[in-house]
Amino acid sequence: MEESKEATSEATTTQKRSPSDFLKKVLGRPVSVKLNGGTDYKGVLACLDGYMNIAMEQTEEYVDGQLKAKYGDCFIRGNNVLYISAQKKK
Repeated sequence: MEESKEATSEATTTQKRSPSDFLKKVLGRPVSVKLNGGTDYKGVLACLDGYMNIAMEQTEEYVDGQLKAKYGDCFIRGNNVLYISAQKKK
């Protein structure tokens, strides 16, 4: 019985991922960034810092689901970010 508990806890430990692991995985890949105001930015995550300031490339701005603008590069101040999600490659 003890062996199965140890095996289960080891498997659980290896499956845990931190937000930092997620951000490292999506760096250089397409992401969607939702702002507190509801605007979405979709593009390639170029870099970010400890304050969640984000630099993106090939960025598209969406308001209410409608494409409003396209930017080559974009910088988003971290205090405006609601969440970051991974996207499928374009």
